[in-house]
Amino acid sequence: MADVRIHQEAPGVTRIDHGWGGPGFIASYLVEDGGTLALVEAGPASTLDALLAGIRAAGHDPADLSHVLLTHVHLDHAAGAGQLARIAPGAAVHVHARGAPHLSNPSRLLASAARLYGDMMDALWGTMLPVPAERIRTPADGQAIRVGGRSMIALETPGHASHHLAFHDPDAGLVFTGDVGGIRLERARHVRPPTPPPELDTAAWLASIERLRVLEPRMLLPTHFGGVDDPAWHLDDLAARLAQWTRWAEEERDSAALTETLRRHADAELLAATGSAELVRRYAQSIPYEMMAAGLLRQARTAPIP
Repeated sequence: MADVRIHQEAPGVTRIDHGWGGPGFIASYLVEDGGTLALVEAGPASTLDALLAGIRAAGHDPADLSHVLLTHVHLDHAAGAGQLARIAPGAAVHVHARGAPHLSNPSRLLASAARLYGDMMDALWGTMLPVPAERIRTPADGQAIRVGGRSMIALETPGHASHHLAFHDPDAGLVFTGDVGGIRLERARHVRPPTPPPELDTAAWLASIERLRVLEPRMLLPTHFGGVDDPAWHLDDLAARLAQWTRWAEEERDSAALTETLRRHADAELLAATGSAELVRRYAQSIPYEMMAAGLLRQARTAPIP
């Protein structure tokens, strides 16, 4: 049986830990209002059992889901969507219009991911099944998705990926940030931008961070990992580190050198902030420095740095 880890982040919002690579790396958020259920992030297919167990532990049947909201189609966020659509036959799957073709036919997405992950693809992400096209919804920027009495407003937030959405619950003061809100493990005072290839766009990402900032949310809910109640500081730290890493990529232009620069500085900053060598290891596990350097250097070769 899957090890069940759930936590109530806010009234009607339950965080479910997928247990990918251990506790505290990948979350989905179950949102309930007036008997209507929505799930933010399907997560990997490899951890579907943990997700289903979490939904049940929260007192609900996965088959009763009405909505699955995906921030983007990267495998740690969306690989389980096709299987989840089969388990919850009444659920609409919401994704950015540019991501929708990769849900209905994931072959190109999987081929691209295989170049990054190689033989580890299945172990990491499981089998990604297509989502039937008639089940896919593509909300426009600013469009509200009704979950009972809640409005979950889709916000275009490119930068990490061109097809990235965040979801804003204005009445509760919550923003489900996907990856545009960065990686923050164990609520450490350190927010790290995931910068893998191929779509990194620092200028767009910084604009998206500013878009979230002006909402003045009470809480951010990153997929990696868990709710944080200091959103202004969080976004400031993320923006500063993203801008610095981008400048280093322009200066280094060498994969090994940039990887070492990122590792040296980020590890030292995290250790100074937390005193935890174990947390340094966990952050590095969440996304390897080599992969982040690859995304930064690809951008540096193809676009001017702002």
